[in-house]
Amino acid sequence: MVKKVAIVGAGASGVLLAHYLLRRSDRYQVDLYDRLSDPRIIEFSNARTFPISLTERGMKALGRIAGLETAVRALGLEMSGTIFHQQNGKTRVKSRQKPLVTLDRTNLVITLLDELTEQYDHSRLNLHFDRSCTAVDFAAKTITFQNIDPTATDLTADYDLLIGADGARSVVRSYFLNTELFEFEQKYVPTDYKSIILPRPDRALDFDLELGKIHSWRSDDGTFVVLLHQPDGSMSGVILFPRYNQEVANLSTPEQVQQFFHKRFPEVGQMMPASEAEAFLARSPSRILTIRCNRYHHGDSVLIIGDAAHSVSPSIGQGCNAALEDVAILDELLDEYTDDWAEAIAQFTLRRQADAHALVELGDYSFPSSSGLFIEFVLREQLATTLHQLFPARCSPSLSELVLESSVPYSEILDSYQGWISKVKKHSQKSHSMEKQF
Repeated sequence: MVKKVAIVGAGASGVLLAHYLLRRSDRYQVDLYDRLSDPRIIEFSNARTFPISLTERGMKALGRIAGLETAVRALGLEMSGTIFHQQNGKTRVKSRQKPLVTLDRTNLVITLLDELTEQYDHSRLNLHFDRSCTAVDFAAKTITFQNIDPTATDLTADYDLLIGADGARSVVRSYFLNTELFEFEQKYVPTDYKSIILPRPDRALDFDLELGKIHSWRSDDGTFVVLLHQPDGSMSGVILFPRYNQEVANLSTPEQVQQFFHKRFPEVGQMMPASEAEAFLARSPSRILTIRCNRYHHGDSVLIIGDAAHSVSPSIGQGCNAALEDVAILDELLDEYTDDWAEAIAQFTLRRQADAHALVELGDYSFPSSSGLFIEFVLREQLATTLHQLFPARCSPSLSELVLESSVPYSEILDSYQGWISKVKKHSQKSHSMEKQF
């Protein structure tokens, strides 16, 4: 008997799930919906996009589908470490034992879509772009979409299985609020961001931005810039800045933008042309939600994954990796329970919840914003790395190594570094309390 699967959200996790399900059995028929246009046929906006880093977790999930890992590696760049550019002009290098792969998140989705449509035709796969989910009826097992074209009629489709992979502001998840005993918490990360897109660095510059490294700058108030090389030689990344500090948000002219970067992040300022200063000014600050839920399934036929289930701060680069890992875990559960979805999705909640909650905690409090704690963090990292090299059986790797270079469950990482996380959390809550008073 054919199972009709509706996946809402054609981001990386939604498209990867389509790969997994269609590979499992010809009994699955997949309809993939997204409110945005097909990224393969339109020029995507760079206003909110930025490079993502795929670590062992994400690459491992991609690697289970033949050809995907190779295709993604061909499109991305390997990064073997991070160079921290200090205010005194010196640099500090943090090397990685396992390089990560960086690429633009839209290009990742395009690659996954290309591989998907090359392998499966309309007899088993249908893509529906420009379709915004407006209503879900869990009892009737129907879902309604509004076409982006206002002259077009709405679409109501039925499903046997519904997967909400539609991000932090998930419409599918919103209908969980009408179900019994569903608990949900959302918080805004106190840091906003804007994308930065720079041309190929001029060779005449008096500094060198080494290829194969992530480049970062940090100021005393917690403002943070991250830039990565792109395959065409350009650089792109983000500036993250505390919301209470309106200096970035209040820049009002391209000249002010350039003056800000020249003063606060001189290397970035030297690379920024007037055209990017103007484009930067036009980009609205983006805000980030963190999400916690007490369950990710409803009944025997609805599941939420990725950011819809556990949106996380980008500070540890795990949002996409965790979402891809969700897909691999669901596939393992379907193997374990022989495609019994009622059992598999109930177990997904039970087995993923501790890691998902730990992921949010790690994202919020692994890396401190205050200068004093950041110095302590650097020293802790160096000590942990040295001790682990000397006594690998007795001493844990550093926090950043566990998060960025391993597939150790997030809950185990949190347990290992609970003392540090609690310290940063206490300091952060105290700082935010003082900010509200002023």
